[in-house]
Amino acid sequence: MNAMGVRWTSEQVLALAPDDASRRAGGRLGTAGPWSGRGSGDGAVWGLCKGSGRVPYRTVVDTTGPAYLCECPSRKLPCKHALGLLLLHAADGSEGGGTTAPDWAGRWLAARRAPDGGADRRTGGGGAGPADPEAARRRAERRAARITSGAEELEQRLADLLRGGLAAAEQRGYGLWEETAARMVDAQAPGLAGRVRELGAIPGSGPGWPVRLLEESALTRLLGRAWLAADRLPGPLATTVRTRVGLTAPLDGAPVRDHWLVLAQYDAADARLTTRRIWLHGTASGRTALLLSFGAAGRAPRLALPVGAVLDGELTPHAGAGQLRAEPGEEFAPVDVPVAPPPGGPVGAALNSYGRALREDPWLDSWPATLSGVVPARAGYGWQLADADGREALPLTASAQSRPGLWRLVALSGGAPVTVFGECGHRGFTPLAAWSPETPGETVPLI
Repeated sequence: MNAMGVRWTSEQVLALAPDDASRRAGGRLGTAGPWSGRGSGDGAVWGLCKGSGRVPYRTVVDTTGPAYLCECPSRKLPCKHALGLLLLHAADGSEGGGTTAPDWAGRWLAARRAPDGGADRRTGGGGAGPADPEAARRRAERRAARITSGAEELEQRLADLLRGGLAAAEQRGYGLWEETAARMVDAQAPGLAGRVRELGAIPGSGPGWPVRLLEESALTRLLGRAWLAADRLPGPLATTVRTRVGLTAPLDGAPVRDHWLVLAQYDAADARLTTRRIWLHGTASGRTALLLSFGAAGRAPRLALPVGAVLDGELTPHAGAGQLRAEPGEEFAPVDVPVAPPPGGPVGAALNSYGRALREDPWLDSWPATLSGVVPARAGYGWQLADADGREALPLTASAQSRPGLWRLVALSGGAPVTVFGECGHRGFTPLAAWSPETPGETVPLI
């Protein structure tokens, strides 16, 4: 049991896995065979797992975080040993060997939960003095000047692209785009660099690519122009522009305490970074929040939450249009309360919500939405989610149609209406979680 007396299910444990390989390896360790010295209590689970060496790996999980400690050499979080231990604990109704943690686990848990220890871990120790506001201001001004120079150069390159004709973009290859993206990185504008790399992937990408290239080029130029005029924009929009360019949005507003239902968690990776997106729904506030966690290429981000769990804690929203992104507070613990899907609506309501969000952020690819009473159905162009009355329908994105989660959704529905949470955007709808009318308390992950 964790500190709140709630035992995770196997599905929630597997949702924590950083990748499919870890999920499979953790499943193989979810039996009693390789384990000894298992125990649980006070929101923690621990045990010794026999590995290839003579000495077993000491593994402990703080389920109130969650957080993990294992002596194995893996850089993944959680590693396969932590996953196996949690799977075994989820399947075992007993406490597995007592409620007093051994010294090695107790020391780590005590250090982790100490108020000053938590601060030291976040700041890297107490050796650093207070920040110099004047030095920070000068650094910010120098970076803004570099970004301005980069935005002006990007505008010129986009103008050259149009003068040369979009058809010529396919013949030039990707090298020119990568060179431009590198210039944006030098200008400390990673957001602009990312958009340039996306532009470079469009030429030759299929029928209608010149139209898509023109659309995305216009949005990229709009972002550059908005940065150059950011001081004349309304406050929330100016903050959104700075965030899109690559600056970090500050926290804004008071923390919101609630019981947060974990709706979905998934990773997106490129050659430089792994980004984990975690969607939450406040059961009392009705607020939808997005947590972001980052890891170096090839490494899983540290933050991981079990899909379908309800967590008690505070979230502080970031500034900017929509204020979806938030940061979790110090304590974020599971609670044993009834689970229900977020309130939803028909397809038309989701489209209207995305349209309103675009007014505040024209570069928005998608917006969170919950569809209620929809049925997955095949159409001439692929799969879609249709209102039960047949009034409107949303096509699924190409990526969603290629994932196993689609068939999980179809099986859950069986031709009957279901509730689906996902991301609604100009490319279609990406389903991330679903609930059936028969088992509304069970969140079914689709990604």
